[in-house]
Amino acid sequence: MRILVLNSGSSSIKFQLFNMPSAEVLCSGLLERIGLENTKINYKTDTQDIEKEVAIPDHKIGLQLIASYVLDSEIGVITSTSEIHVVGHRVVHGGSTFAKTVEINNEVKQKIEKLSVLAPLHNPANLQGILVSEDIFKDAKQIAVFDTAFHQTMPLEAYKYAIPNIFLDEHDIRVYGFHGTSHKYVSEKAIKFLGKENTKIITIHLGNGCSMTAIENGKSIDHTLGFAPMNGLIMGTRSGDIDPAVIFYLVKSLGYSLDEVNSLLQKESGMLGLTGYSDLRDIESNAENGDVNCQKALEMNAYRIRKFIGSYIAVMNGLDAIVFTAGIGENSDVMRKLVSSNLEYLGIELDEEKNSVRSKEIREINQVSSKVKILVIPTNEELEIAQQSMKLLE
Repeated sequence: MRILVLNSGSSSIKFQLFNMPSAEVLCSGLLERIGLENTKINYKTDTQDIEKEVAIPDHKIGLQLIASYVLDSEIGVITSTSEIHVVGHRVVHGGSTFAKTVEINNEVKQKIEKLSVLAPLHNPANLQGILVSEDIFKDAKQIAVFDTAFHQTMPLEAYKYAIPNIFLDEHDIRVYGFHGTSHKYVSEKAIKFLGKENTKIITIHLGNGCSMTAIENGKSIDHTLGFAPMNGLIMGTRSGDIDPAVIFYLVKSLGYSLDEVNSLLQKESGMLGLTGYSDLRDIESNAENGDVNCQKALEMNAYRIRKFIGSYIAVMNGLDAIVFTAGIGENSDVMRKLVSSNLEYLGIELDEEKNSVRSKEIREINQVSSKVKILVIPTNEELEIAQQSMKLLE
């Protein structure tokens, strides 16, 4: 069974074509910095490794480009779209409607679109991926895997807001959690690495979107993102946690409309608002060259992460490991160092030499004396999506 997995993020598209159940990767790639200058595509097969800059203003054009690479007579890996049996899609927000993986039909698409108001940077891109792949891969089954599904195990005290009960009972307003496919994948890898079933783990997913999960015995019990994917940690363009009173002040005293506030907090805040850059590589480079705003933004980002580490240790009454994953978590030794600093009291001691080593493998970056393991685990949301898609169709 050939399964093409499309993982459309807020500013990127990852893709992999698998032969299942062997999990052989026929091709893979990444289209990043969509809508920004210097958009890049990376495309890999057994014999090809192509990387070049392209002009990609939106996700639709990006998906069409990916399809053209996969089907290309010289660098492609299939000769006909009929060779794709399944397209698995990452969908960020499933609300209370989707607690598991589903085959996509018109009703599913309508619900994904309706939920776009809760994930405006993601669900529209996810839905665009579905529509484009339906048009290109007409014979394939389309499967949706939801980021929110993994967090359905959170207890009421973690997912319920302290507002009148009617808003949960009749309107499903609650914490849903996101990046669940990634948190599930790396936590299972961490449990296997630790070699014991009873575990207390904090997974830290750091990319353009960022989140953390407290995972006890393989189950999500708390998470930084909530009703929509914009609270918690500081992100590329999203503010993270903010006092709701600020919103009222912006509207009533500064004359902002609600739409303007929404755009401000979703698309103009976070690291972009603090530094003028949304890509952490640019921020780290400028910080190293003395840009004070970039330096302070990195410190703010790490400070917020450390606060959640402390709170999740309290919630679980202990900790076996913290896991760094996703684009920033896996590749930025600067952020890992900033986050892991001044946590010795909690038994978290970073080995700076180990932290500076680049690797595609699971690795420890803690000192030998550290009571808590500090792990870097590359996420593979695409493989997780392929496995869940295949399981649904068995």
